[in-house]
Amino acid sequence: MQNTATPTHCPYCALQCGMNLTPVPDGGVEVTERADFPVNRGALCGKGRTAPAVLSSSVRLTSPLVRSGGTLVPATWDEALDRIAEGLRRTRAEHGPDACGVFGGGGLTNEKAYTLGKFARVVLGTSQIDYNGRFCMSSAAAGGIKAFGLDRGLPFPLEDIPKTGCVILVGSNLAETMPPSLRFFTELKENGGTLIVVDPRRTRTADHADLHLMPRPGTDLALALGLLHLIVAEGRVDEAYVAERTAGWEEARAAAMAHWPEYVERITGVPVPQLREAVRMFCEPEAAMVLTARGPEQQSKGTDTVGAWINLCLATGRAGRPLSGYGCLTGQGNGQGGREHGQKADQLPGYRKLDDPAARRHVAEVWGVDPDALPGPGRSAYELLDALGQDIRSLLLMGSNPVVSAPRAAHIEERIKSLDFLAVCDVVLSETAALADVVLPVTQWAEETGTTTSLEGRVLLRRQAISPPEGVRSDLEVLHALADRLGVEKGFPTDPEEVFEELRRASAGGAADYSGITYRRLAEENGVFWPCPAADADADAGHPGTPRLFLDRFATDDGRARFVPVSHRASAEEPDDEYPVLLTTGRVVAQYQSGAQTRRVDELNAAAPGPFVELHPRLAARLGAAEGDPVAVVSRRGRAVAPARITTGIRPDTVFMPFHWPGEGRANSLTNPALDPTSRMPEFKTCAVRLETVES
Repeated sequence: MQNTATPTHCPYCALQCGMNLTPVPDGGVEVTERADFPVNRGALCGKGRTAPAVLSSSVRLTSPLVRSGGTLVPATWDEALDRIAEGLRRTRAEHGPDACGVFGGGGLTNEKAYTLGKFARVVLGTSQIDYNGRFCMSSAAAGGIKAFGLDRGLPFPLEDIPKTGCVILVGSNLAETMPPSLRFFTELKENGGTLIVVDPRRTRTADHADLHLMPRPGTDLALALGLLHLIVAEGRVDEAYVAERTAGWEEARAAAMAHWPEYVERITGVPVPQLREAVRMFCEPEAAMVLTARGPEQQSKGTDTVGAWINLCLATGRAGRPLSGYGCLTGQGNGQGGREHGQKADQLPGYRKLDDPAARRHVAEVWGVDPDALPGPGRSAYELLDALGQDIRSLLLMGSNPVVSAPRAAHIEERIKSLDFLAVCDVVLSETAALADVVLPVTQWAEETGTTTSLEGRVLLRRQAISPPEGVRSDLEVLHALADRLGVEKGFPTDPEEVFEELRRASAGGAADYSGITYRRLAEENGVFWPCPAADADADAGHPGTPRLFLDRFATDDGRARFVPVSHRASAEEPDDEYPVLLTTGRVVAQYQSGAQTRRVDELNAAAPGPFVELHPRLAARLGAAEGDPVAVVSRRGRAVAPARITTGIRPDTVFMPFHWPGEGRANSLTNPALDPTSRMPEFKTCAVRLETVES
């Protein structure tokens, strides 16, 4: 252990806030301020401050576990690794390579994500790999690629937000999900800018808005189209920009004109005067931004919804210009980097497409394999999980907890239980790990070095501050040992910097080009924005990185952004007589994702001890429920029970549940796995439910 503070980054959300880890006398570390990192300037939320609590051996795994007689019992590392290798080998021999599945996580470092994708395709030869980041921002990624030819969460740094004139924030409660980021929006208002928040709930974020639009869940697409209709009708289109820098405007314009204001009001519940005011606020400043999050993206029409908001930016000349643009607020710590380098079912490192022959040749050369030996694209995350125990007989899972986080979670739990073999690598014994045949205890953020990529596209270096407990190994060591046991002795190094050097070569020339980034640069420069290609040999200095994309041209063949014509359509499941209420889900400030880590921290549990059902007083009165009464929420997929939390800050036709908890309050027992046809994102954000009272 070092004797001085180690500069590093928070293990949670995609802000990747800077922090220092300082040793404490009785062992372990404490978090101290790191003011030099520009994203948070030393500020941290409760999750970041308490992150070292999960490093304690009292709450985490410190020994491999194997199932014996129906129970998980301690085992040696050799025994556990041998059992995993045998399980995967047997499945391949009996059912073929695609019967082996691999499921990763948006919290894995770039080095781990890269190696996991390589392991799946080179060692197992399987196409069946995806990751939980599919549930995070895949619709925004698909929309960005269609419009701009490239997906990066934010095409500009967060520091640009306070300098713009107006921000429309769609479906994000960042005051709870990314608290340190709120200061950028506070500074925006202090500088004279305005904030429009689109959310069916009056959240802590909406409290800061100059204008709060409360659409019915699942109608964000209609809302964006209605705003574009008004922009056209009021003569606010930037015709010169549209002509010079875009293509496809006439088709998108025609689609938007079918969504007149009164029609949109009927669909969304947002009054026409508020629609007109939003257009005025967005169009009057010289610069403006639209930022989306899970609200509009986690829908069965999420890609089209994102496209409609992008169209709004393009029509008004608010993309590819300073202090303007469309961006997505990525959720998970490495949700961006996790899909750039090979965890996603259809992608190879560098954001290359798996079905592109040139991409296959490039990566195969780096890996030292025949391009024809690489499998093709596989199933998306939910489709992969749904196939467990059927086409997919064994699963290697790293850093994810789908028993809590997947839609239609009870069904996915049963699919996991039906597997012939399940191996899980995790820090804690999550609800999913508890079902495994083998569980491996792996290192976490403060115990290892590696890189992550923040929502800004800023590649960052997390540094090891302490040694892991005895009996704990890194994911890279696990993959090296398994590859060796499965007959691939080379190509899986355990040193993260060595892996990153290979990742640089694999990404070179790709959309997400990291080839000009080194550990040395990351340590010295507080991160580097991709794309950052390697400089020519005779260059005096390396490529500076690209904090701001698209200022000269978009990443399309002709450099023009593409309008995508879209029209409103209903959600996959609408209320009816049997299920008359809409459910939407989300997060609370003191918990994170499936809660596997944060639910082990006393301070966080004291602030958010369990699930709840948020409902309007009128809905509560019809149900006969008082504050704190147990309420059952029932969908076509399951039932969840949690205490009532009654508030006027939610629409009367909607209830809200956070999704961090297992058991009877598991919100994802209810959610709908209907998939977006392009992104394959499940429709987490809206489904039809009914409410029932429960005997106390």
